[in-house]
Amino acid sequence: MTVQLPIYAALLTFVVAAALAATFLRDVLGAIIVFAGFSLGVAIVWALLSAPDVALTEAAVGAGVTTVLFLLTIARTVRPGGDRLFERIGWRSAALVTALMAVLFSTVGSLPRIGDPESPVATSEITAYYLENAYPETGVENVVTAVLAAYRGFDTLGEATVVIAAGVAVLVVLRQEAFV
Repeated sequence: MTVQLPIYAALLTFVVAAALAATFLRDVLGAIIVFAGFSLGVAIVWALLSAPDVALTEAAVGAGVTTVLFLLTIARTVRPGGDRLFERIGWRSAALVTALMAVLFSTVGSLPRIGDPESPVATSEITAYYLENAYPETGVENVVTAVLAAYRGFDTLGEATVVIAAGVAVLVVLRQEAFV
C-alpha cells in the first residue's frame, strides 16, 4: 500500500485540480479539454479501485462521448472574448460549495479502509453467499463476472445499453456533421 500511495496522491491531486480548472476556466474549449482529462483521471481511479466496468464506462462516456458532443457544440457557437482566463467567483456560491464539501468530507472518516478484513462488506452474509455460491449457481469461475453477468444481469444490460446508445448518438452526430 505504501508504494501505491504516491500514485493515489498524485492522481487525486490531478483529478481535483482538473475539476477546479474545468469549473473556473473562462475559455470553453479549454474547459472541455480539462474536463476530458478529469474524466480520464476518474476512470483511472476506478481502474485502480478494481472496478473495471465502471472505469470503462467513465472512459467511454465521460472522456469520450461527452467530450465529442461538447466539442461539436462549441464548434457551432462563439467563444467568449475578454482578457480574463478564469471566471470570478461569487462569495455565496463559494460558501455553499465549501459547506457541501465539508459535509461530504465529514463522511470519509466512517468509510472502512481499503482491504480491511473486518469491514461490513467483507463480513456481510451477502458477500459470503456470493463467494460460496457464485460458481455452483452460475458456472462462472470469476465471482465479479458472475455477479455482473448473472446476479446483476439486468443492471449490466442497462449499463451496456447506455454506452452503446451514447456511441450511436455520437456516430449519428458525426455523420451529420460530415455531410453538412
